[in-house]
Amino acid sequence: MATVAEKIEQMREKKAHIMEGGGKSRIEKQHEKGKMTARERIAKLFDEDTFVELDMFVKHRCTNFGQEKKELPGEGVVTGYGTVDGRLVYAYAQDFTVEGGSLGEKHAHKIWKVMDLAMKMGAPCIGINDSGGARIQEAVDALSGYAGIFYRNTAASGVIPQISVIMGPCAGGAVYSPAITDFIYMVKNTSQMFITGPAVIKSVTAEEITAEALGGAMTHNTKSGVAHFAAEDEDDCIKQIRYLLSFLPSNNMEDTPWVETGDDPDRQDEALNSIIPDNPNAPYNMKDIIASIVDNGEFYEVHEHFAKNIICCFARFDGRSVGIIANQPNVMAGCLDVDASDKSSRFIRFCDAFNIPLVNLVDVPGFLPGVNQEHLGIIRHGAKMLYAYSEATVPKVTVITRKAYGGSYIAMCCRELGADQVMAWPTSEIAVMGPAGAANIIFRKDPDQEAKTAEYIEEFATPYKAAERGYADMVIEPKETRPRIITALNALASKREIGPTKKHGNIPL
Repeated sequence: MATVAEKIEQMREKKAHIMEGGGKSRIEKQHEKGKMTARERIAKLFDEDTFVELDMFVKHRCTNFGQEKKELPGEGVVTGYGTVDGRLVYAYAQDFTVEGGSLGEKHAHKIWKVMDLAMKMGAPCIGINDSGGARIQEAVDALSGYAGIFYRNTAASGVIPQISVIMGPCAGGAVYSPAITDFIYMVKNTSQMFITGPAVIKSVTAEEITAEALGGAMTHNTKSGVAHFAAEDEDDCIKQIRYLLSFLPSNNMEDTPWVETGDDPDRQDEALNSIIPDNPNAPYNMKDIIASIVDNGEFYEVHEHFAKNIICCFARFDGRSVGIIANQPNVMAGCLDVDASDKSSRFIRFCDAFNIPLVNLVDVPGFLPGVNQEHLGIIRHGAKMLYAYSEATVPKVTVITRKAYGGSYIAMCCRELGADQVMAWPTSEIAVMGPAGAANIIFRKDPDQEAKTAEYIEEFATPYKAAERGYADMVIEPKETRPRIITALNALASKREIGPTKKHGNIPL
């Protein structure tokens, strides 16, 4: 019979063997591809020496196709919890060195457990995906594993932040878990997502394409909008994840974390008084305004490379996180289109779910006209913005910097969509349509059309009609924008709003 010392040594040996994953040669191959191992990623993500691993000794029970002869250390996934900047976080990381990180029954059960624990504790859950997909030998058991993950992703949505990290292949059914979560990170040149890979596409449709072009980081960050962030390498990716978490509460019952930024809440910027061009059709960069008004000019853009005509970002005002939605006059004149509507609606709903106030910076001439946009369903997609803003009960502050025309004025969170405070710059134009176009309709048969048009523009291409009727609460000097927003957010901190009782609404998806 083994002594206590021998039993302890046996445990240490078992742990050491499991920690090696698929062995040195497979680990070296992982490194050759510019990728870390699952445990290296976990170590980078969490504060030093805080990660606690769960279910290290779990084994599969598959007996098909010789699987019973295979030993798969850790079942191909590392799961557990620790702290990130001192705050509790749960995570799992698939281990590509063990059976290609493929998902089987017990692999999935390990993931289920950390997801369940994250929900119980009200802590964010991070999934690092690096897998060849379902373990074919385990058949329906593997499919059941995926389904259980999707179900938990959905249950956790709006309760705890869920972040998916793609650090290798993610194909077939595996892509749907990330798609349900709040944010997806991808690493340039080493991660791909697709339902069917290049070989299957070629056999079915005869189209030839590389894995990177089909589902690489920049494809999903620029074209599909599936991914929210693109990282240069895995180190950069993990730094970005830790940064994102700094803006977020741990769950939907908490307020956003407060950070001492050292930036004076009463700070004004004289440069804002001249940032809007005299020519109403000339572009300018809305990011310059954002950088001027937020704490220390610091903001973190979501979907930076997708639908660039609208900006969605996290920032801080007087140390508190906010979500900013801003039109970008530098791109497509800031028009709203199908992609911009989708991008902003999802961001609005995330912020609302996690008690993050919304600040809207408006310079929008309209929804993008065109046959293509109509056929893509701009009506349905644009309605998502109306729905998302109307549904949101967090504090909503709207600042109109220049154009706010027609339906797009409404879609950018006007008073009637629930804006708690609406501010307008003197340069703003709040109207059904552009003043020149409106005057052409009103005075088209008037012999004094030119003079009447100039008079109309002078009177109506202003914020004052809206202010006269209470649609704009105040007209402010641009330089005052930061302190005015902070004062509004402080006043709105105690906002409580309860809608009608219902199971849930039916957003126009």
